[in-house]
Amino acid sequence: MDKFIIQGQKKLSGEIEVRGLKNAAGPILAACLLTDKECQIDNLPLIEDISNMLEVFKLMGVEIKNISERKVKIKAEKIDVEKIDFEKISKTRMSVLLFGVLMARVKHFKISAPGGDKIGLRPINVHINALEKLGAKIEKEGSLYKVDCENLKGAEVVLEEFSVTATENIMLAAVLAEGKTIIKGAACEPHVQDLAKMLKSMGAKIEGAGTHTIEIEGVKELKGAEHSIIFDYIEAGTFIAIGAGAPGSIEVKNVNAQDIDLFLAKLEEMGVNFEKKENSVNVSYSPDLKAVRVQALPHPGFPTDLLPIIAPLLAKAEGKSLIHDPLYENRFNYVQQLRKMGADIEIVDPHRAFVYGPKELSGLAIESWDIRAGASLIVAGLMAEGKTTIENIYQIDRGYEKIEERLQKLGADIKRT
Repeated sequence: MDKFIIQGQKKLSGEIEVRGLKNAAGPILAACLLTDKECQIDNLPLIEDISNMLEVFKLMGVEIKNISERKVKIKAEKIDVEKIDFEKISKTRMSVLLFGVLMARVKHFKISAPGGDKIGLRPINVHINALEKLGAKIEKEGSLYKVDCENLKGAEVVLEEFSVTATENIMLAAVLAEGKTIIKGAACEPHVQDLAKMLKSMGAKIEGAGTHTIEIEGVKELKGAEHSIIFDYIEAGTFIAIGAGAPGSIEVKNVNAQDIDLFLAKLEEMGVNFEKKENSVNVSYSPDLKAVRVQALPHPGFPTDLLPIIAPLLAKAEGKSLIHDPLYENRFNYVQQLRKMGADIEIVDPHRAFVYGPKELSGLAIESWDIRAGASLIVAGLMAEGKTTIENIYQIDRGYEKIEERLQKLGADIKRT
C-alpha cells in the first residue's frame, strides 16, 4: 500500500482551498435515485468513498455522465437491485443511505451492511427501527438484509440518538411516503441541512432541517434538480490545525466559520493565532498553547471528527488537557501512534483521555487506522522533528482529496510512495 513520507517543521505559506463535504455528497448522491429525472451535482470531492458510491450506482444501471472534474449528471431511470455490488457497499459507511432511497423507489431488495471507519460500535439498529416505523419489513439473512416495503406511510419517529445518517435515511424514505413524517431527536449538522435543501429543490416538502424536529409531508414524485455540495468544514478544521502547528502562516479558503464556531472558540482558548474572514481563515504558527478541556457534542457542538485533529496541538500545550468523546468507544486508536512520537497521553477509559504537555514530537513510522486518525498523524508529522512515515494511507484517501499535493503547494515536505 502507499504511504506518506513527511519531513517535519518545514515553513508553510500560501493558500489552500477546502473541497466539497464528503458527508454531504453521499446523501445528496443517494437523493438522485429518488427520481427518474436528471440531476446535476457539483463540487464533488474526488475521493475513494464517492467514487465507490458512483460505481455502485453505475452497476445498478444508473446513467452517470461527467460534465467536469467535480460535476456529474445522474439519471436513475432504471435501478436494477439485482446488480448491487455488496463488496463496494461494505467499503463505505455512506452506503447505508441506500436503505431509505431504495425503500422509497424499489420496494423490495437485498443489501449488505455498510462499512466505514472502525471507530467503535456503529450498528444500524437505529436506522432499521426508524425505517420500520414507516412500514418497512427488514430481516437479517446472514450477511445481508432483506427489505420489503410495499407501502411507505408517514409516522412519528423518535430517534434514540442524534444520528446524522439515520436522520438522512428517514428523510430520504419519507419524502415519497404517504402522509406526514415527524422526526424527533433529529441531527442538525450542516450536511443534514444541505440534504434538505437538495430534496426541497426536487419538490419535497420539508420543514425544520437544522433543528431537532423535522417534519416531512410526502409527495407522489420528485423532479430533477441541480445542486452544489457545501464545503467540508472538517477539512477546513484540519488545515487550520496544520497552520497552527507548523511554522509559517497560511490562508484556508472556502470556510463557513459558522459550521466550526466551537472548534474555533476552542482554538482561541488554546492561544492559536488566527483571523476569521468572510469565507476564509488566516492561521499562523502558534508555539505558546494552553491546555483545554474539549468534548465532542452533536452540532452545533465540537465535531467528533475534529477531536483527533486537535490532539497533536494539545500534546504541545502547557498543562493537562482532557479529550472526551462520548460518541465512539474506539476513537482513540490514534493515541498509541502519537505516543510513539513523544506525546504524553493517558487513556482514562474508552471515551476520555488526558494529554500532558508540552512535549516535543519526533518523526518515526506510524500507521493510520481511520480517516481522521490519519489526518491527525499528518498534523503531527508536519509538526514533528525529523521524518515521519505514515502507513495505510488508503484510509486518509477516503476522506481527503490528494492531500499531499495540496500541502506540497504550501511548502510541506510530504511525499506519497
